[in-house]
Amino acid sequence: MLCDVCKCNDATVFLTQILEGKMQKVNLCDACSKEKGVQDPTGFALADLLLGIGAAEEIEKGASTQKCPVCGFSQADFKKTGRLGCSACYVTFADGLGGLLKAMHKGTEHVGKLPERAQRAMKLNHRMRALNENLQKAVAEEKYETAASLRDQIKQLESELLNSP
Repeated sequence: MLCDVCKCNDATVFLTQILEGKMQKVNLCDACSKEKGVQDPTGFALADLLLGIGAAEEIEKGASTQKCPVCGFSQADFKKTGRLGCSACYVTFADGLGGLLKAMHKGTEHVGKLPERAQRAMKLNHRMRALNENLQKAVAEEKYETAASLRDQIKQLESELLNSP
């Protein structure tokens, strides 16, 4: 199998990525893998390799000399390592990262997993906020029967929250 970059030498390094359910493979020879820094994780331009050669340039739109105020990381550092320096980098480089992260992942917001108990409590708290907002609106509009019904629902929800394991 030939190298995808130089198209001359036999590939010895094989990288696989799955994007939106589609598998992409990159086959590299020793020379090209060393040139791309694949064998040196600190020099590996992850964004370039995963999204196509030159794709990390999207990050460099705008201020190319911009640095993170917390860790001092620059776009060039990200392009070189494929990693950001700290959590503040996501805010600092948000303009260029949006499209890049969207292309690499399902979306741009981390959802994560929650334990079932925490997820249930979060839903109840969300419902409680919505009921309280509706209660305030009903009182302001002098819809006292609706307000009384909402008050009863809030009391029931509060007891559920107190009695939940």
